Amino acid sequence: MECYVVVHNVAKRHNIGTLARSATAFGVSEMILVGKKDFNSFGSHGSAHHVRFRHFHSLLEARDYLKGIGCDICGVEITEGAVAVHKHPFQRSTAFLLGNEGTGLSPKEMEICDFFTYIPQVGCGTASLNVTVAASIVLHHFSVWAGFPERERDGQKFIVADRPARRQGLICSNPEEVTQARQQKKLNGSTDWLDSEDQATAPDEQRIAGSLLGIFDD
Repeated sequence: MECYVVVHNVAKRHNIGTLARSATAFGVSEMILVGKKDFNSFGSHGSAHHVRFRHFHSLLEARDYLKGIGCDICGVEITEGAVAVHKHPFQRSTAFLLGNEGTGLSPKEMEICDFFTYIPQVGCGTASLNVTVAASIVLHHFSVWAGFPERERDGQKFIVADRPARRQGLICSNPEEVTQARQQKKLNGSTDWLDSEDQATAPDEQRIAGSLLGIFDD
């Protein structure tokens, strides 16, 4: 059983880092980034080292990949026929597609979804939740339904795994982008995250941001 998060059209780029933190907490296998690659990891508190990122240029490419690995796509949105998340309307490995903070899921995003779930609210003070809060609630429900084992604790905290020797990085749908990006950086005379020697001495948050902004081999 696997869990995925699809990130597309998120307005506030720093939300990606917070999403990565929730993703690692609730056993997400991969975060699927669609479209832009200019995300940062602010708010991840190092969690971005423990989750894989995969990039696609279009929603259709992302859908084909997820379908190819036997995964349902669940839109998190209040729609006709959407099932409350506490009823656990899941059947197999699932990728969760969350909408834009202001406008929700677009028609194109909804077209690739197999079904929809929503988070019932009981208070009257807000029309919707922040995208990262909504993701945390939905991912927790899926992890409970899927029976993911609880992480060991040390006192009042959960034990954090050792940082991988090799950062997970971003897996691209087109490996040629790696070579093209490096060549372009050399032509521009820039030195940043693509230059491994400089990156090795960069501060943690800067290096993590590089892993989200960059293009890496699997």
